[in-house]
Amino acid sequence: MTDSPSGASDFIRDIVRADNAQGTYGGRVQTRFPPEPNGYLHIGHLKAITVDFGVAKDFEGTTVLRLDDTNPDAEDVEYVESIVDDIEWLGFHPVSVCHASDYFGELYEWAELLVSKGLAYVDDQDAETMSANRGSFGVPGVNSPDRDRTPKENLDLLRRMRAGEFPDGSRVLRAKIDMAHENMQMRDPVMYRIRHAHHHNTGDAWPIYPTYDWAHGQSDAIEGTTHSLCTLEFESHRPLYEWFLNQLPLASAPPKQREFARLELTHTITSKRRLRKLVEEGVVDGWDDPRMPTLRGLRRRGYPATALRAFCDAIGITKTNSRKAIEELESFVRRDLDRSSRRRMAVLHPLKLVLTNWPTDAEGNPVVEYFELANNPKDPADGTRQVAFSGELWIEAEDFAEVPPPKYFRLSPGREVRLRGAYFVTATDVIKDLDGRVVQVNATYDPQTRGGDSPDGRKVKSTMHWVSAPHAWDATVNLYDRLFATEVPGAETGEPLDDLNPASRETLRGAKLEAALADAEPGEVVQFERLGYFAADPDLPGLFHRTVGLRDEWAAVQKRS
Repeated sequence: MTDSPSGASDFIRDIVRADNAQGTYGGRVQTRFPPEPNGYLHIGHLKAITVDFGVAKDFEGTTVLRLDDTNPDAEDVEYVESIVDDIEWLGFHPVSVCHASDYFGELYEWAELLVSKGLAYVDDQDAETMSANRGSFGVPGVNSPDRDRTPKENLDLLRRMRAGEFPDGSRVLRAKIDMAHENMQMRDPVMYRIRHAHHHNTGDAWPIYPTYDWAHGQSDAIEGTTHSLCTLEFESHRPLYEWFLNQLPLASAPPKQREFARLELTHTITSKRRLRKLVEEGVVDGWDDPRMPTLRGLRRRGYPATALRAFCDAIGITKTNSRKAIEELESFVRRDLDRSSRRRMAVLHPLKLVLTNWPTDAEGNPVVEYFELANNPKDPADGTRQVAFSGELWIEAEDFAEVPPPKYFRLSPGREVRLRGAYFVTATDVIKDLDGRVVQVNATYDPQTRGGDSPDGRKVKSTMHWVSAPHAWDATVNLYDRLFATEVPGAETGEPLDDLNPASRETLRGAKLEAALADAEPGEVVQFERLGYFAADPDLPGLFHRTVGLRDEWAAVQKRS
């Protein structure tokens, strides 16, 4: 292994460079990403994934995906499969996919070793008593009355726990460290709990399950992890991580845990417990609802994996937690899609526009013309498409005003505008329904302006998109606002779900789309001209989700700050 070929520099990579220079792991670099399979991955996990895989890649190392499945009551194969799939979608490829439960046998043997060395004991106190006796910051804890059991007694009780002899919650195995330690994590932490529960990977083989702190570092060591990279909330766990490893007969240098700042966004929560509540209570349609901050939700909404990775690379690795503006993430998404997405025309709030002087053929049928428009002006190699144009069109309702306000340059009676790539048209009169609402605008077109240019050089102040009515394809479009109305959900009440935005989704049925959109691939993101970027739903034909709008709001956020 060599220095980072990318040249990237941050305190994590500096640690790896120093270890390589000292030969701590023989120049080998291996990281791991250890999510608990009790929900879908979310935007907060994105940072950890890019750090784990990115650091390893920079040093020609490897990354293991380990499912931290030590809590059978909350875990499910559905979550395991989604995690594996989401990581592959992001463009990362673990050298192996494994489970903490794969090591239950070795973890148990090591637990017996600590018991035999007098470094762990079985405690009969109930959870409430243990919590009360743990003390608090500045107040030492109280030793358990079971703390002085002999290794022989403890080993007998642990084996009986393993055999399933005792009921749930009746006993735990605890490490014997120091109940007066200033670090609360070191006050005789629990290593095993009795839980007669079916496990998705091990079935009914185990009536006891290890805690995260006991399973984590030891799993790292078993797998050969060199650098165990965690977010800052695990910083206080590092002394315990090291204490456990130092008691064990490891064949090589123990893995090194280091912590970095997690990713938090405005208008967003990353608590899996609360996200699950949104799903279970039907506030959202599921873990993959496009309003959700899950990777599956962002994917369905049309966020490119390349944009997500670029965002994390740009914000870098720091030691201080901070909250990033969601508009900054959206700006990366917008820039990515601007380069890659095809352009199409769509009308979300349709208003009929009839060209009264449009020609007919010999049989009296309206003539149909075709215009060649670029698929993506930013990528000429993407070619062009033929777009039908006729005497009956759909335009956006907001693009016409019978009585225009000041500085309104779109269509109004007597005003000429350009229809994108087609003709200049001038509104003449309107047709209204019984309630006085405009339902049709009549206009004339200038045949000399074919292609949207005037031979006499006259100018118009507005160019509008359109869809030929006889060729339009009807679709449903979902528009999205923030799922949470406040920048920091729960900042005032303490409960983020109090700040849910009741208007986070608007569903438009009967949108009129350019015919080419009927062939959009599931999940494909296209730009609806003048409207934003929209993703074709991966499962439901005829449904589009707005990914982001065209206006870059990040600049405004920067100006405010």
